[in-house]
Amino acid sequence: MCGIAGIVSTGQPDAGLVRRMCDVLAHRGPDGAGYHEGPHAVLGMRRLAIIDVAGGQQPVYNEDRTVAVVFNGEIYNFAELRAGLRRRGHRMVTDGDSECIAHLYEEYGDSLVDHLRGMFALAVWDAARGRLLLARDRVGKKPLYWRCDGRSLWFGSELKALAVDPGLARRVDLVALHHYLTYQYVPAPWSIYQEVRKLPPGHILTWQDGRVETHRYWTLPAAPPEPVTSVAQAAERLRELLLEATRIRLMSERPLGAFLSGGVDSSAVVAAMARSASEPVKTFCIGFEDAMFDERAYARIVASRYGTDHHEHVVTSSALEVLPSLAWHFDEPFADASAIPTFYVSELSSQHVTVVLTGDGGDEFFGGYQRYQRYLATAGRLPVPSVIRPGLRGLSSRLAAAGDRPRMRQAARALDVLGQPPSRRYARLVSYFTPEQKLQIYTDDLREQVGGIDSYQLIDQAFAASLAPSRAGRVMDVDIHTYLPGDILVKLDIASMACSLEARCPFLDHHLMEWAAGLPAHLKLRRGTTKFLLKKAMEPWLPRELLTRRKQGFGVPMAAWLRTSFRDLSRDVLTDATARSRGLFRPEAVANMLAEHDQGHDHARLLWALIQFELWHRAYVDTPAVHPAAPPGCRPGVLPA
Repeated sequence: MCGIAGIVSTGQPDAGLVRRMCDVLAHRGPDGAGYHEGPHAVLGMRRLAIIDVAGGQQPVYNEDRTVAVVFNGEIYNFAELRAGLRRRGHRMVTDGDSECIAHLYEEYGDSLVDHLRGMFALAVWDAARGRLLLARDRVGKKPLYWRCDGRSLWFGSELKALAVDPGLARRVDLVALHHYLTYQYVPAPWSIYQEVRKLPPGHILTWQDGRVETHRYWTLPAAPPEPVTSVAQAAERLRELLLEATRIRLMSERPLGAFLSGGVDSSAVVAAMARSASEPVKTFCIGFEDAMFDERAYARIVASRYGTDHHEHVVTSSALEVLPSLAWHFDEPFADASAIPTFYVSELSSQHVTVVLTGDGGDEFFGGYQRYQRYLATAGRLPVPSVIRPGLRGLSSRLAAAGDRPRMRQAARALDVLGQPPSRRYARLVSYFTPEQKLQIYTDDLREQVGGIDSYQLIDQAFAASLAPSRAGRVMDVDIHTYLPGDILVKLDIASMACSLEARCPFLDHHLMEWAAGLPAHLKLRRGTTKFLLKKAMEPWLPRELLTRRKQGFGVPMAAWLRTSFRDLSRDVLTDATARSRGLFRPEAVANMLAEHDQGHDHARLLWALIQFELWHRAYVDTPAVHPAAPPGCRPGVLPA
């Protein structure tokens, strides 16, 4: 696990710049650095040593050093790959997984990615051809940003590595901002900077003589890889696949543990670890003073059942102190407030272990979100006549403004989506700012520049691309290709790597993903039960009270915090002269949202999105041309000026 960066060029790249790019990624790899310097390519990396700690330095090369590789991730099938490569005559000088990539490239070219089982963002420099290959894992566990000016290409694991370059004009991409306000994250291939792009999951990029090409190398299958004859048979197969996916993720020369929230997914992973590990599993849990958001009691049930070495931390409204660090680490505006507890549980875990396993992916592949049920409840209805749609939207607005109760917000959303086509109904369910709300807060200038751009087309495109045969399958596919890589995995990667902690996700093993994608929808959602098959599969492993309780989610009491401990922050950040001077949002509209929230209307999600954008802007755009390295430790002392 590490951070990577580099420059390739038709001329001579700046080796000093690559070193500075890697320096700013030191939190991703505190155990060392390595560089390849050639006439047209400079590659660099920062290493978090986990496999082959003594000898697994990068870059790695083929025998004649004409192929150089830097790599971020873990390849879990590297032992069998190494054995096969040796049989073909390749010579290895390390005992790690990285070196396989150079030799796989010699054997298979760009198709090497098809042979990898794991998480990765990699760069392969082919000196003989003057050609760069970048690739990202199938579902997007590891990030990769790039920029090209027609002569040179820059790449890095985090956007801050590219922002080190004084040649990058850090201008906000207003289309990316427009999409961010809809989804709470900047979706690939956009980045928040005009000149920088993300490589989407499951894609490769090639550069040669200044020309860039990208293409997708992996998609979810349309048909099941094996027939399902009964619920019992499917449950048994799921347990087998999860056990194997967990077992191969236990390889490490450094201490391992697991995030344990008390939900089904993380509990299933801990149960699988306990069946495979020779020592008690170390588990880590975050709780809240507000009982509505606190799941520690359920985590303790699992910890007790499996005799884990359990650790807890309670997140309070003093979380204000971590916001500057989060703004710096996330590189882009990111409005999923669960980044706060994710950061805290990563910090807690890093005090005891170097690797954690998590339950991420279980919701998307096995139907865990309540919004799937809400969508299915409306998707089959006839279109609502246009004459009554304004009335439904008005009622929806009144319900949404009535308070903080989750069921009231759910009812408001359900009314709002009625009468929309299927993809738009789902877009309404998952969006933060609706199109109407965005136009209400935009200045005339911003409205003119992005008002004709439809952010919901991203959901339309994901719906159209889905090969799933059912409506339920299609909405899960949409999340797998949008929300999962754009939000969930970004949050996990950035928060964990901020604390030099590697996170592994058994549910995102591509063998398990492909099997789950082929399951019929009725095995995932059945008669109001979410994750039906996963819960059935876990009946021998987990106590009944965990399997039957209502999904809680990894949220924070943000609505209350914005009326109490975060209140001064929200006003200082959103209404001061700095914020007003940007010319993006109407000051009176923002002030009105703040006032309404104080009066009991729940605008927490919208206000938090605006706060995160402003904090990011102050950390990255309002600073000198070359951004400084991260402040020491995980937490700087003051908010950015």
